[in-house]
Amino acid sequence: MRSLRPASIDALIWGCLASTWFIWGSTYLAIKFALRGFPPFFLMGSRFVVAGGLLLAYTLVRGVAFPTPIQWRNALVVGVLMLGFGMGGTALAEVSVQSGLVVAFIAVTPLLVVLASLPFGVRPRRAEVVGILVGLAGVIMLTQGTGFRGSPLGVWTMALACSGWTLGSVLSQRTLPLAPGPAGFASEMLCGGIVLLGVSALSGEHATLAVPAQAWLAWGYLVVFGSLIAFNAYMLLLSRASGGIATSYTYVNPIIAMLLGVTLGGEHVTGWEWLSAGVVLAGVVMLLAGRR
Repeated sequence: MRSLRPASIDALIWGCLASTWFIWGSTYLAIKFALRGFPPFFLMGSRFVVAGGLLLAYTLVRGVAFPTPIQWRNALVVGVLMLGFGMGGTALAEVSVQSGLVVAFIAVTPLLVVLASLPFGVRPRRAEVVGILVGLAGVIMLTQGTGFRGSPLGVWTMALACSGWTLGSVLSQRTLPLAPGPAGFASEMLCGGIVLLGVSALSGEHATLAVPAQAWLAWGYLVVFGSLIAFNAYMLLLSRASGGIATSYTYVNPIIAMLLGVTLGGEHVTGWEWLSAGVVLAGVVMLLAGRR
């Protein structure tokens, strides 16, 4: 196999970074727009089922092995936690909370991952502990702003969403491995999406084809760019770059999301909420800097 030149690898990594930074940062405003025509659980469920089906079909055409029954079981558990609780809860929170504030709350997830890894014998360094404390303090500050104080349900929903995403992430790394490569991620999206559609039906959500064009465009953006392009770029980063670089989206996304929410979404963010988001991001940066 012909080896890539260093310059080509650098360009590829920069392209993947741009995808995770800007595309993922913009998906939260896209969710806000899509919610104008779709109920939250149906929105996320249909998004992941379509994206997962397309990705699985692509892997099978390429001759990739189909996931085993155990890998499907793992995908079901991880998909329910990360996509069902995580992304389903995020969409539900965005019904009453601004998209920029939601993603600022989500920025605390890397800190929670460190805490959730403690039972597996992974001990944080002193600098990481300081980062965790600073980040959690920022989240507490954020919940005291006007956006979350006006929606107690949004606070609890986001706490549940971040907890589900965190637990699913840790279990997929430690005890519930998925199928390797895109097949594993496709199975996770399919399982999580099907569960979300079930929750949509049980909760009485009513989906209709009479959806505004803007909501359809936002849904398509979430499927193609958010679920297929950005997630695959992240997977490639994990194999080509350091963990610190691959997870750098966690402190870039909130800035992108808040700026887009204010400029394009007509959202209002107070000075206190900007300060709180800054404290959260400082904690995440300190956490990543404390890792080797």
